[in-house]
Amino acid sequence: MRFLLKKKWTLAAILVITPLGFYSKFYTGPGSSWVNTSLGGVLYVIFWVLVFSVIFVRTRPWKIAGIVVLITCMLEFLQLWHPRFLELIRSTFIGATLLGNSFSWLDLAHYLAGSGLAFVLLTGLQKREESGSGLS
Repeated sequence: MRFLLKKKWTLAAILVITPLGFYSKFYTGPGSSWVNTSLGGVLYVIFWVLVFSVIFVRTRPWKIAGIVVLITCMLEFLQLWHPRFLELIRSTFIGATLLGNSFSWLDLAHYLAGSGLAFVLLTGLQKREESGSGLS
């Protein structure tokens, strides 16, 4: 429990980014196509960087961000493969959200942007957590 208290800012960020990410999939206003796909991809990468930083506390932010962007890019290429078991997974909301449905080169740029933003965010959160400021 003490460990989680040290990660309170990161956990707070996860609590903010998670509903934003899901909301991006349902948004129907102006620019909804971009929000649903591109912004959703950015938020997806930020979410995973934050989650992995809570799990792998001693790993540097640049390494976590790099590994997550590599994995998400691999998942993007996996969308070119359509075996039955993957199609079954993708037929569910969570499966489609985690694995995606269709390949797009442009998504790789959004994953890279999400990784960069997550690195900056995580670096700032870690500094705040190390200094012990706020959310007491």
